[in-house]
Amino acid sequence: MDKQKPGLSNAYALQTPADSKRLYRDWASTYDQDFAAGQGYLLPGLTAKVFAAAGGAGPVLDVGAGTGLCGQALRAIGIEPIDATDLSAAMLAEALRKDAYRDVIEADLLEGIPVPRGSYRGVVSSGTFTHGHLGPEVLPALLRVAAPDAWFALSVNARFYDKAGFSEAFGRLLRGHWIKNLTLPELPIYGPRATGAHKNDTALIARFQKV
Repeated sequence: MDKQKPGLSNAYALQTPADSKRLYRDWASTYDQDFAAGQGYLLPGLTAKVFAAAGGAGPVLDVGAGTGLCGQALRAIGIEPIDATDLSAAMLAEALRKDAYRDVIEADLLEGIPVPRGSYRGVVSSGTFTHGHLGPEVLPALLRVAAPDAWFALSVNARFYDKAGFSEAFGRLLRGHWIKNLTLPELPIYGPRATGAHKNDTALIARFQKV
């Protein structure tokens, strides 16, 4: 990992959990101001709205919660309680400052989430599924912690969706009757103040229910 100021290009280049921990440790204290505010980061709030519009309710697990922007947005529209999980202890420490979460869980999604099966009536994720460091291989772990009929709203960078195999994975889950009611609204990730190569990126919000 280079020693430059952390930014989006670093995040999109992540390949291992160790890379992620190093980046987000260095980025945690400045993420909200330098990135989220500076780039007009819309995705956490839009993901929360998609979840709410589907009838999503708590308790909710915010997956890859980072500094807690999606949890903050959920709480602002009356959805709680919310727990946060993330690989980065430094990002979770920032999330706790927002007073949006009931609990935080430091976990590597590739190794599963250490909570009982069926603990949540909703699962959200904003900005976790981007360019390669996590893909659809973690969906079974997310389904395990969700109760029957739980609503999901998972953002996936639109450029990454087919390439990473999300389309195939959701197709298998639908055919196997693991999920139902899948829709994929496409929404902007950033507002008009955004700059750089990714300023016009969009995300598909995978909204569905566990069977």
